[in-house]
Amino acid sequence: QVQLVESGGGLVQPGGSLRLSCAASVSILSLSGINAMGWYRQAPGKQRELVALITGGGITTYADSVKGRFTISRDNAKNTVYLRMNSLQPEDTAVYYCIGRRFARDYWGQGTQVTVSS
Repeated sequence: QVQLVESGGGLVQPGGSLRLSCAASVSILSLSGINAMGWYRQAPGKQRELVALITGGGITTYADSVKGRFTISRDNAKNTVYLRMNSLQPEDTAVYYCIGRRFARDYWGQGTQVTVSS
């Protein structure tokens, strides 16, 4: 089965930075078609929301709330996606979930906690 392994979450102060990584157990970004990897997040009491998505060809999508602060990138050969998060704010606190979209099927990581607090 497809597995996504996340790393990089943790506790940071407001204004700080983190980089999340997600590695897939199978090829995703190197494939043709509708294949992508990215990140969603979910805070307590809120709906899960899209943060950023990237295709193997480098086409990106960002939530308005993170544009200019977060950057998604990928290494197609490693089937790995990264999320660099700068200028973190308390409202960014959430569980961040990696998503892999492979041939119209979605696969999810277990999530990694990001906490922004003084």
